[in-house]
Amino acid sequence: MAAHKQARHKNRVALVLQGGGALGAYQAGVFEAMHEHDLVPDWVVGTSIGAINAAIIAGNKPVDQVSRLQEFWRRVAHEDSFDLTQVIDSARQFNTWLSTLDSVVHGVHGFFSPRLFSTFATGFPVAPEEASFYDTSALAATLKELIDFDYLNAPDSMRLTVNALKVTCGELVNFDKKQQTIGIEHIMASCALPPGLPPVRIDGELYWDGGLYSNTPLETVLDDQPPVDTLCFMVELWNAHGPEPTTLDSVYTRQKDVMYASRSKRHIEAYLHTHQLQCMIRRLYEKLPQQLKAETDKEVLAALDQDSTIHVVRVPYRGQDWHMAAKDINFSRGSLEWRWHEGYQDATRVIKQASWLADANTNHDGVVVHEFVVDPVNQPAQKPERGL
Repeated sequence: MAAHKQARHKNRVALVLQGGGALGAYQAGVFEAMHEHDLVPDWVVGTSIGAINAAIIAGNKPVDQVSRLQEFWRRVAHEDSFDLTQVIDSARQFNTWLSTLDSVVHGVHGFFSPRLFSTFATGFPVAPEEASFYDTSALAATLKELIDFDYLNAPDSMRLTVNALKVTCGELVNFDKKQQTIGIEHIMASCALPPGLPPVRIDGELYWDGGLYSNTPLETVLDDQPPVDTLCFMVELWNAHGPEPTTLDSVYTRQKDVMYASRSKRHIEAYLHTHQLQCMIRRLYEKLPQQLKAETDKEVLAALDQDSTIHVVRVPYRGQDWHMAAKDINFSRGSLEWRWHEGYQDATRVIKQASWLADANTNHDGVVVHEFVVDPVNQPAQKPERGL
């Protein structure tokens, strides 16, 4: 524990959360483990369900963060038809199918509900803010109750950034507490995934889910200025690698995984390329005559001062969810509890390995990625020690 606290003081701690609907319970479990090990982030960045989890974390005092996350996931959970710990695997899978079907037909309590009398589904035009199958007014009420926005926007509280996409031009926008006051509308814009959930209008512009552009907002951390030594936990809910699909459902599953999986490798390669160029220019600058050095613009020098390292700690969700394409709308209580439990266990193992502590603040490589191999999981096998 002491080693973790020492790293906590030396490095800024960031937490990056993907979009993934019901899979986001895994992120909550990861945060609980970080909280227990004194790795509560200075900065949390989220997209879609990651934005909701991030806002609940940043919008509450440390003593209340885990309990408020538990309350959110308890509210959106769909009660199971039977005790999943007492039945065979095929029964658990059938329950998951029923839960997912119920979410589609009736919505998710505290999150979204169907627009019963809307003409949107029949192809007729509607108001832009109502162009969706579901209404999210329930989510607005939930966020208002679970997030203290005064605390969230206080100057000395945790930094929050959520991403959303401008509908009319396809531009990704970062809503950052450092730049503006964050409200419910910014969180809801980040998780407005069409055509299911409606766009949100902010300052005259319509916004959709930021995951349509980039579902893993790691580039937000990489592009932050000025650069500082950072320990970044990146929780990944989708897996870009998988078997060749052979059925319609497995094709949809593979499509979703590939579409929403992390593009972190590409972002890191681009960041490292820029970092190497800056280091090269810096070395050339050092060889200039003193007079030319004095004439160099200070802003140019500041841009070249990149003696910092971002340690990216990948925490991947390994659940297979029976290779269901609709796994992100499976809000079965048993599934949510299991995902939370797996996130907690995986993050605990990652933190105990703590290989990043050995070289934290000892080099300036730009980015160092820490990969961890955890035991694969397939489906809920036991009830977790902690419930929602």
